[in-house]
Amino acid sequence: RLEAAENFTDELHQIIKTTIKDHKRIIFNGNNYTEEWEKEAEKRGLSNLKTTADALPGFKTEKSIALFEKHHIFTRTEVLSRYEILVENYCKVLNIEALTMIDMAKKNIIPACEKYTGMIAKTAAAMKAVGVSAPAETAALERLSSLMLAMYNRTDALEKVSIDMKSFSDNTALSCYCRDTLIPAMNALREVADELETIVGEDYWPYPTYGSLLFGVC
Repeated sequence: RLEAAENFTDELHQIIKTTIKDHKRIIFNGNNYTEEWEKEAEKRGLSNLKTTADALPGFKTEKSIALFEKHHIFTRTEVLSRYEILVENYCKVLNIEALTMIDMAKKNIIPACEKYTGMIAKTAAAMKAVGVSAPAETAALERLSSLMLAMYNRTDALEKVSIDMKSFSDNTALSCYCRDTLIPAMNALREVADELETIVGEDYWPYPTYGSLLFGVC
């Protein structure tokens, strides 16, 4: 239509108007991250692909392949090869992130928490030695002990999940494993580390705290 149009601009505007009118049902001008949009999208019959592992298979559907081939963008072989590269990269990046978390937990966070806990334990022991009760210190030690145990357990769990990734030979299955098992294990470890950050003394914490990152002045 544009190539045959006498007035390119007028024809372009008309095409835009027609396109919006024909497809307005899929336009949503609200917040696409809210539960409201999820419900609305479901009503409209739109896909809700929440993760990369959910979304990537759409790249190699017969409908997508036909579209790429029709416009001479990719051949079927090129689509499938690119899909494998994308999925493999997704899994590798997540594995690197998981290994980094494990390294941070073992070499920095856990030792820092142990050192801070040791300081409180010495303080509590010194207070009791002179006949002064130490209820605050005792409560802090109990909380730290509980969180550190969770830190140990969740670090071990993440490490086992990361090791199990090596048993997969199919990238699609591995991406689903990352989505369903690896990421939840990473989130679980991060959750306890975040809580420890709020109670461990800043001088002991091995990384910049959220507070210093948000409000600190260089």
